[in-house]
Formats: sequence, C-alpha cells, structure tokens
Amino acid sequence: MIHTKDKINNILKEIKKTRQGEEIVVAFSGGLDSTVVSALAIQALGREKVEAITVSFGEYSYSKGLKNIQSISKTLDLKLKIVQGKAEQEQVLKKGPACNKCTRVAKLGKVKKEASERLVLTGSNQSDTWGKRGLKLCNGFYAPLLELNKEEIRKIADYFDIKILQIGENKFREGCKLKHLLKPLAIPHYHGQAAAEANELLLSILEQEEYDSVLANVKIVGPLNKNIGLVNVSPLPEEKLKEKIMEELGKVKTLEKIEFLDKPIKLIVKANKGQFDNRHSRYWLEKGRLQPDFSVPIEVEWLLTTNKSLSTFQVIDYEIIG
Repeated sequence: MIHTKDKINNILKEIKKTRQGEEIVVAFSGGLDSTVVSALAIQALGREKVEAITVSFGEYSYSKGLKNIQSISKTLDLKLKIVQGKAEQEQVLKKGPACNKCTRVAKLGKVKKEASERLVLTGSNQSDTWGKRGLKLCNGFYAPLLELNKEEIRKIADYFDIKILQIGENKFREGCKLKHLLKPLAIPHYHGQAAAEANELLLSILEQEEYDSVLANVKIVGPLNKNIGLVNVSPLPEEKLKEKIMEELGKVKTLEKIEFLDKPIKLIVKANKGQFDNRHSRYWLEKGRLQPDFSVPIEVEWLLTTNKSLSTFQVIDYEIIG
C-alpha cells in the first residue's frame, strides 16, 4: 500500500515532469478536489507559476461557495481570477439538464479560454465521469488526481492541513444550483430564478437554525408553465423546522407548489429518443444523477417526449408512493 506522503511525492514529480517549469492554470471551484490540486501545483511549481481561475454563474452560484473561494485562495496565497459564465450556462441548459456538457462548455471551456494556451489542471478523479472514463492529459487539460478516490484525496488535504468549508448542499458532492433544475432552462428569470432563490433560501434557513444536514436542496420539476419545488433535507427535520422552511419557500414567487419529501416518490420523466432508447443512460440518470440528490427513495417512469427541442430529459410530474 502506498502511503499518502509517497502519493503526494509521485504527483509532484509528475506535475513537474509534465510542465517542466511552465505556468499552469487550475480550474478552481473552491471544493476539495480543486483545492488539493492547487496546493499540489504550488508545491511542485511555485506560487508564481500557478493561477486559479473560477467561473462565477451569478445567482446560480451559491453565495457561500464564492466566499469559500476567496477564503481558500487567500489561505493558499493563490493568484485568483474570477470570470463570468452565466450566459454560457443558460445557453447549454436551455434544452434540458446537461451537467456534463455544462462542465465542458460553461466551466472548463471558459477556464481554457482564459488560460491562453497554458495547461489547465482539474480536480477530476475516480468519483466523477471524467475520472472513470477520461484521460489524465488530453486537449489542454491535465488531471493529476485522476487515479485517486475521494478518501485518498481527503488524506492529502489532511496532510496539507487544508480545511474545506461546506456549502451545506451535500456533504459528499456539492455543485451549482442549476443541477437542481430538472427541466429545461427555457425562461431564466422563471425557471432559473426558482432554482437559484429556493436553494439559496433553504441553505440560509438551515444555517440560521444551526441544523447539521447531510443533504439539502430544492428540486424544481413540472411542466414548463409550472414550477414545483421538491424539498430534500436529510436527516428529516422536526415538524417546527419543516413548517418554517415551507413558509419561507412559499414566498418564492416563481414557485407554484412546494412538497417536503418524507416518503418514497415516483418521478415522471420525459426523455428525448436518444436517452429513452439507451438503457444504460437511463440507469445512470436514475441511480447516478437523481437518486444521490434525493432524500427519499425514488422510482422513475420513463416517457418518450414529442418535444423535439428537448435534448435531454424533463421531470414533468411526480407521485408520492410511500
């Protein structure tokens, strides 16, 4: 078994060999993976050779996440540049949820453009799609942690005494608010606003109440003309806190209905033909994309869409089955 210090030394040697003293850029989200990559890059190349670039998505980014980015970059004495990616994100998600494409285009795509020929280091590892299927060095991107799992990455963070502040959305895989919009971002000031405002508000309430959640989000589902908020909090709060959450979310003008989930649920999902005909894709969507972000067990009823503009999927309705 290779010890953490030996793993670190191997990664440092690889980074040095790969860059040979040239400047690099880190695609920096402020999370565990990109922070560890930043610390390793600084160790390998020196601070003057490393720049972190963060893509901000305006109201679609968690306010606490942006504060974390500023705090961590200051702690690491890391050069930080923040660029805007809201317009690109809205364009990608206009025809349906597409997290992988959003990462490629609106996140990594923006960072690569700003990098101006410099190699871009990412935090991709065995816990994500790129880590499982991608290459360590490809098309201007380099993933030093590609062969590691989350536990190994956390041990490296502990070795460097790196402290990552949780946003509160998910103790295991935090992201952006729009991953909770389970339908097309057809009208940003309606669909996008619902996901942005409801999820920011939920985390704010839980923080005020000092409630230690493992999972906290509001999924936005329903037809295009109706936003339904499915509230996921785990562990399940007591009735008084649930009532407060429901009362506050009831003030979000872009939400027509709110359901606090405490029983198993069936999601009615329409998918385009490519996804509908691909059993592997449907299985990954249900078990890998949806279930981990729900606080209750889910089932999925698949329907083939007649909407030719839907490029992925849309959760059009739900049923409580418990």
